[in-house]
Amino acid sequence: MQIDYVNLFVSDLNQAVDFYQEKLGLVLQFSEPQFGDASFDVGPVRLGIAVADDTQQALVGRHTGIGFTVKNLQQVYERLATLGVTLLMLPTKQSWGGFMAMFNDPDGNHFYLDQMEVMHPLE
Repeated sequence: MQIDYVNLFVSDLNQAVDFYQEKLGLVLQFSEPQFGDASFDVGPVRLGIAVADDTQQALVGRHTGIGFTVKNLQQVYERLATLGVTLLMLPTKQSWGGFMAMFNDPDGNHFYLDQMEVMHPLE
């Protein structure tokens, strides 16, 4: 058994697809507006996004627990800042040895942004 995909709930599919594709640079596998869902290739696990129905509204705009790993956290962080992405936390050294920042998507869903390798401390 393995995890193949994770789903994230959003309020507006077109806005979410634009954000994940254009701002984060994720590879869109498909978008099906008629069904309210889309999927992105993010490595061995796919990231699915789905428009929340009335019973799922509490799942929009929350801490997702989803983390994206990058090779150069400072560079990605600065690029996201210039694109107007809401950044929640500066790249910060973590007890597990790497660095982490946090950001929001347009719906207020929170994500981790991690760099596993050692990077130079921010000045």
